[in-house]
Amino acid sequence: MRKIKYKKGRKTTPNHLEYTGSHKQWQSHMQLFVYNDTEFAEYQEIAPNDFKKCIDGTQTNWLNIHGLNDIPVIEAIGAFFQIDNFLLSDILNTTRRTKLEESANSLFFNIKSILPAENSDNISIEQISFLIKDGVLISFQEKKSDFFTHIRERIRTHTGIIRTKKADFLLYFLLDAIIENFFITIENEEDKVEELIILSKVSTDPNILIRIEKHRDNFSFLKRSIIPLRDSLYGIKSLREDDLCNVIENETYVYFSRLHQKCLELLEQIESDMGMLESASNFFFSSQSHKMNEIMKTLTIVSAIFIPLTFIAGIYGMNFQHMPELSYHNGYYTVIVIMFLIVIGMIIYFKKRRWF
Repeated sequence: MRKIKYKKGRKTTPNHLEYTGSHKQWQSHMQLFVYNDTEFAEYQEIAPNDFKKCIDGTQTNWLNIHGLNDIPVIEAIGAFFQIDNFLLSDILNTTRRTKLEESANSLFFNIKSILPAENSDNISIEQISFLIKDGVLISFQEKKSDFFTHIRERIRTHTGIIRTKKADFLLYFLLDAIIENFFITIENEEDKVEELIILSKVSTDPNILIRIEKHRDNFSFLKRSIIPLRDSLYGIKSLREDDLCNVIENETYVYFSRLHQKCLELLEQIESDMGMLESASNFFFSSQSHKMNEIMKTLTIVSAIFIPLTFIAGIYGMNFQHMPELSYHNGYYTVIVIMFLIVIGMIIYFKKRRWF
């Protein structure tokens, strides 16, 4: 889990841009879709110099950028679209929480995309930023991924109504795809939680408790990621009432309301799953306590059986010359039989009392 860390002694100018993420091996690549209901064009591996001739202001434009480590490219994009420097800084700073920034002619959205890591209990995190301005939707991804593959195919094949809508509806589709990743991640976590619940009932391995705490941290991180997303989507809903942003059309607000409802469902599901983890943790400790009690009960019964035997052996182990029964010919065997009968009698008594 990544945490915000203050870099002591670091001093930069306000206009300095630096990518703070972990995917620094990815160079910047750009892909542009230009479409409407009847026309479609796709441009692969374009450069900022190609924007002027490729972007069509009369159609919907989707510019998708993979890789944020190439700062000159990001600066060129910001210069062409006149993006404020503080927004570019938010795009490159992956430690920031989900946020929404709106103005009369633009809308900026910052979000964390989360997926389960393969063959691990960890979670893979990627920050994705969106900016709608002048009929262009720009998406910034830290690395190349397949989050939006099905959306690209819908645009290419003119499936559904996506080609008949504008950039605000495309933003809804992209956000919906990212929220679906949350559902996938939670479902994966739930499968592992069910496995841990079963293991906690049959095993006392302390690694089970470590895994329970790990998944509790994962759910806490998911919750911290979804809450600001929920608040931001609610902020988009409120834009309609304030009438301060012209980027989103009135008929599109209902789709963002659906995303807000999905976030509420995710939070309810996380609360339920965290309760299951708490139950698994309590059951694990209860099993440990029960096992310890069984051990202590067995040791106590054994000790109770040997107390009278130790008492008898202690008496006959005293080195006095004149003691009763010392002259008996079969005294030794008589004492052994008595001790054996005491053991049998105590076992029968404990058994009747159901102490073991």
